[in-house]
Amino acid sequence: MTGRPSLTQRRRESTRLEIARAAAGLFAARGAEATTAEEIADAAGISLRTFYRYFSEKEDAVAPLLAAGGDRWVRLFTESASGLPLREALERSAAESLSPADAQAGEAMRWTRELLRDPRLATVWQRVHADSEERLRAAIADRCPPGTDALEIRLAAAAATTAIRVALEEWAASGAPPAGPGSPRELGARCVRELTAGLGLWNRVD
Repeated sequence: MTGRPSLTQRRRESTRLEIARAAAGLFAARGAEATTAEEIADAAGISLRTFYRYFSEKEDAVAPLLAAGGDRWVRLFTESASGLPLREALERSAAESLSPADAQAGEAMRWTRELLRDPRLATVWQRVHADSEERLRAAIADRCPPGTDALEIRLAAAAATTAIRVALEEWAASGAPPAGPGSPRELGARCVRELTAGLGLWNRVD
């Protein structure tokens, strides 16, 4: 789909994100297992029937929040200046996407830490990671000249998204703050550099 999303689509995505925030707050406070779909619906100000129109399982409700950082990362990478090596463009965009831009983003980052510690949400996290990898693969392909080896593009996307996943999981398991030493931004930049260092495609200038 191209062009600006319709008003209906924007409203739907806004509702999905509001439900995700309500679910994340409850899951972070008491865990996914102890939280019911009814409680999430009540916190989001919607009916249980409406909740199930958006999500089939209560654990799925946090997917939009977990995916938001990856969506921002791919968008920043896509919008980054031409002429940069792909490695540098990706590292810069990853670092920016892992830096909370405002208080709401900082709260979402803190929720993310608790969500990644919850074993009940591991499947959702893996699915979000796989979706992010596919979007990044398409974005890298768009910046490469025709004829670029598709396997190289796929490896680059896999390495980069794995780097960010590992960085976030390491941060979630630690006591480091959302910013500064040991933060997602610092760990993300390090992991991207180390996991993509051997990829020939990564030093190519678009």
